Amino acid sequence: MTKSSAVLFILIFSLIFKLEELRAALVLVVLLIAGGLFMFTYKSTQFNLEGFALVLGASFIGGIRWTLTQMLLQKAELGLQNPIDTMFHLQPLMFLGLFPLFAVFEGLHLSTSEKIFRFQDAGLLLRVLGSLFLGGILAFGLGFSEFLLVSRTSSLTLSIAGIFKEVCTLLLAAHLLGDQISLLNWLGFALCLSGISLHIALKALHSKGDSPKPLKGMGSSPDLELLLRTSQQDDEDNEEEKYFVAQGQQ
Repeated sequence: MTKSSAVLFILIFSLIFKLEELRAALVLVVLLIAGGLFMFTYKSTQFNLEGFALVLGASFIGGIRWTLTQMLLQKAELGLQNPIDTMFHLQPLMFLGLFPLFAVFEGLHLSTSEKIFRFQDAGLLLRVLGSLFLGGILAFGLGFSEFLLVSRTSSLTLSIAGIFKEVCTLLLAAHLLGDQISLLNWLGFALCLSGISLHIALKALHSKGDSPKPLKGMGSSPDLELLLRTSQQDDEDNEEEKYFVAQGQQ
């Protein structure tokens, strides 16, 4: 339930960094989604202050992370519009940040595990390494798709897409694992879907209302700019050649 505040933090930081314009429809979308997700996951549970603070802090930091990521991806001067370039520069820093935590909490267990370093069955080792390799490919694809979505849309759109994933996960849990869903949960589910649908409709209307960008706006693509300059130079050379031919005939 606390995790549903993530989309609120992303909206707040998007407004602070002027990545989004404050519009009543945008605020309505965020309130519908956050409130609907809170109601959809609502149930009587034991409150833990430490867990509440950790999840709320994670939502707060996640809002900063994705708004700053959007600024990096959409700033043409940095040249990080390509998600592969962004991952090339950010992933090593992410690894350095996570490795100390991994070493403290999992390093000793992993180093003494018979599945990897103290293996006795080569087949088991290959299966474990294959699982790790497959997980790495899936993680790379997830990171690439996230950065690509943020570069083309916004961090708020990414957050809303992630909420749709969470809604699907909860529905599957109810269907496959037998989790009970109350009337309040179903009402929250309806509100959440309404907010997501409204966001999609607003994005579609906004994209239709955008006028075509002038030629100068395509300067962020060096290859396209070079191609256009080359074609313009060829046109000028052809005009000069025609002029000299006409002068020679006269």
